[in-house]
Amino acid sequence: MIHYQLRCSQDHGFDGWFKDSVAFEKGAAAGFVDCPVCGDTKVRRDLMAPAIGKARPAAAAAPAESPPEPAPSPAAAPVSTAGPLPAQLLSLLQRMRAEVERNCDHVGRDFAEEARRMHRGESDRRGIYGEATADEAEALADEGIEVGQIPWVPRADG
Repeated sequence: MIHYQLRCSQDHGFDGWFKDSVAFEKGAAAGFVDCPVCGDTKVRRDLMAPAIGKARPAAAAAPAESPPEPAPSPAAAPVSTAGPLPAQLLSLLQRMRAEVERNCDHVGRDFAEEARRMHRGESDRRGIYGEATADEAEALADEGIEVGQIPWVPRADG
């Protein structure tokens, strides 16, 4: 992974992580890299200081073989929201929110009941979003109605 300091045409600076320089170039050319502050897709790499690693003694260069640790299951992997979200993640969540708002109907606190009506064929099937308690979401899942929860971050323009 490569870490780049990025800057949009509105002069907002932010970080980005990419597989390689080609991934950045392709993503930026396609408009997939955008500023988390203003949403501008005219993004370029900013001037960065090189990362210079410290020399290690030869004995320390080859760590002892140990079995790899198993990856934690999603339920066991704690997620902290105490600090700010990384800029690229915030930008992606803001884009996802914009897509949901653009393509789905907001049904507010009637989410669970509207999902049931659609499931029973009493209402047209369509994308909806709104609010549901944890108990309501669990009851929907028990009834075989698939629902998902996404982090609802402030709009990019707000």
